[in-house]
Amino acid sequence: MALKEALFYQVEDDQKVRCYLCPHRCRLKPEQKGICWVRVNKEGVLYSLNYGQVSSLALDPIEKKPLYHFYPGRLILSAGTFGCNLACPFCQNYSIAHLSPETKYVSPVDLLALALRCQSEGSIGVAFTYNEPTIWFEYVLDCARLLHEHGQQVALVTNGHIEAEPLDELLPYVGAMNIDVKAFNEDFYRRLCKGSLAEVKERVEQAAARTHVEITTLVIPGENDSLEEIDALASWLASINPMIPLHLSRYHPAYQFNRPPTPEKTLLDARKQAQEHLKFVYLGNIGGEDNSTYCPECGHLLVERHYYQTSIAGLENGACSQCGAAIPYLVTS
Repeated sequence: MALKEALFYQVEDDQKVRCYLCPHRCRLKPEQKGICWVRVNKEGVLYSLNYGQVSSLALDPIEKKPLYHFYPGRLILSAGTFGCNLACPFCQNYSIAHLSPETKYVSPVDLLALALRCQSEGSIGVAFTYNEPTIWFEYVLDCARLLHEHGQQVALVTNGHIEAEPLDELLPYVGAMNIDVKAFNEDFYRRLCKGSLAEVKERVEQAAARTHVEITTLVIPGENDSLEEIDALASWLASINPMIPLHLSRYHPAYQFNRPPTPEKTLLDARKQAQEHLKFVYLGNIGGEDNSTYCPECGHLLVERHYYQTSIAGLENGACSQCGAAIPYLVTS
């Protein structure tokens, strides 16, 4: 496995290094890895262990990310590696985030070539997803620059647990982000994820000012499912922009969590509460619910969805075809 010198670190005494990629700011002795398990100190130099190491590669509906307001109905080439900088015991992708999957080296040039070939199948670019893409920073940055130069869209599906400076360097090349806000209470982040809600909130605000942002929250019974917490989450998002889509996703037992799945009623009540503040609230991992997009001015159907079957129904030149209201928050081209 080839090593790539990491960005965003400083050398300290006795060949120790301090990583400044994410809020953990790991201080590493020689041969020690960070919390993410993909950055290691080698004789006072910090290296990335996962540069170009792809564990998962697929052509997905963009709604699967989930991104509902960014090129709806299109496909996107999706790539992941391994590792994560949070420790969520309910992780839905734990086999690559917390275990050691097989990988194959794919250079940025090769990824670009594959993305360009996928255009013929309706793909718009590349999503870095499946595990946490920000810990793949050096590779994602190199790929994003190259993809951007060739007119390809770049999306991140991320936990948002990154420092402001590296995110600022990446944002000019990113067309969309789905940021996972795990819960809206600091205790949940500290106790279950070993992370910080405050840091994630700052990154959501930073990203929303620069690119298209959607939010996902996995609703877990007894942990983050109170209507008061859902209300606080939606109210905060609305203070940034009430047009930000919120995806409330149903929890299923996974990894180290075995409590029963989230009751459907919990999701329905949570959506109703969030709609007090936000124009667009969608439900994930739950069948039979209407996840189509409607004009917030007149209620006209704009984008029709049946699971991952999507069609644009009521848009004309970026406006609602019925009332003429501008729809700038729905990116279609």
